[in-house]
Amino acid sequence: MGALIYLADDDPDLMEVFSTFLRSAGYDVRTFPTGDDLAAEFPRKEPALVVLDVMMPGADGLTVCKHLREVSNVPIVILTAKDSEMDYMYGLAIGADDYLMKPFSPSMLVMRVKALLRRIEMSQTTMPASKKTRFADISLDDACHEVRVAGKVIDLTMTEYALLRCLLEANGSAVSRDTLLSKVWGIDAEVETRVTDDTVRRVRRKLRNAGSTTAIKAVWGFGYKLEADS
Repeated sequence: MGALIYLADDDPDLMEVFSTFLRSAGYDVRTFPTGDDLAAEFPRKEPALVVLDVMMPGADGLTVCKHLREVSNVPIVILTAKDSEMDYMYGLAIGADDYLMKPFSPSMLVMRVKALLRRIEMSQTTMPASKKTRFADISLDDACHEVRVAGKVIDLTMTEYALLRCLLEANGSAVSRDTLLSKVWGIDAEVETRVTDDTVRRVRRKLRNAGSTTAIKAVWGFGYKLEADS
């Protein structure tokens, strides 16, 4: 069996479709009708990835996401209704790694799951254990998966860490949104998504709260770059 995935959605028909596609892709899937059920099982056996619908009876998906992020860095994908923009923005703010707006193709969910899990595998097996990257007052250490601002560790999700790593490696040069989508999410540029901009906003805020003198600057019509305060 492949990686274990927990999927919570109160729509049994959708849950059946999603789980069928994920199992066909080789994953071991456990389904839950509520977020409360998933949260209760999580401490007993932690999965490789969690998929959470936002609207569920009991604790909604955002509440469960926030709880899981307090105890684990497990990758989390949230599923939101198309007209609930604030849901996915809040979901990303509290630590979700990606989101999909309903309706979407089940194959899109499989693609996002594969991209997140592939990124974890690459970080564990292909990155040099001693690699350190620095720009101005920010340092990143792959050996312990830590980012520090002026020597103080800041808490980043897996996705935030990967995005900041790409910007640090560019050493002040601009990185395109297309490149970030490909390297961080494994998503082709043709796939429409705002997840890059939302993640940049979160990392920006965390750097600012940590007192960093380095800013993530938007390069209009292209992407982002790091800029140190002279």
